[in-house]
Amino acid sequence: MKLLKESLKNAPVIMKGNYPYFIHPLTDGIPEIDPAVLKDAVNEIIKRVDIDSFDKILTVEAMGLPIGVALSMELTKPMTVVRKKPYGLPGEVEVVQKTGYSTSRLYINSITSKDSLLLVDDVLSTGGTMMAVVEGIKKIGAKISEIVVVVNKNRNLEEIERKIGHKIKAIINIEIVDGKVRILD
Repeated sequence: MKLLKESLKNAPVIMKGNYPYFIHPLTDGIPEIDPAVLKDAVNEIIKRVDIDSFDKILTVEAMGLPIGVALSMELTKPMTVVRKKPYGLPGEVEVVQKTGYSTSRLYINSITSKDSLLLVDDVLSTGGTMMAVVEGIKKIGAKISEIVVVVNKNRNLEEIERKIGHKIKAIINIEIVDGKVRILD
């Protein structure tokens, strides 16, 4: 996890209105994604989850994709993506995502009530995306076996866990102090 921590310490921070937003390859795709940092994150996820507890990986567009693909390849388990545009397929579930800097709609496809899921995402900030996706999965009736985020920026993780009814495993916990990323672990 050394590479992941070091890369986060050097991440630039910008303001989106009043919201401090850190920029990192695994959360934004810029600068380029270092495969060693991605592998570091994926190895940490694999160490922390019960691989036999889920049959499918679910991740969120866009930056959950590199993490989800790497996990899918490593674990040889199928993956599906919560998308930002509708496809109109049978069973598609639409949810509203409210984050610290935007409101939008997300669309869940290819999940059924028979699925057991590992929900994985790049970062948890406000919890808006996570709450929306979990709400959609509950509508479908699928089982959420585990939830993992690579980076947790939310200081009220327990409150989000209470709202969604699931524990969230964070690989790294951070905070933004004086325009810099600070590792809390």
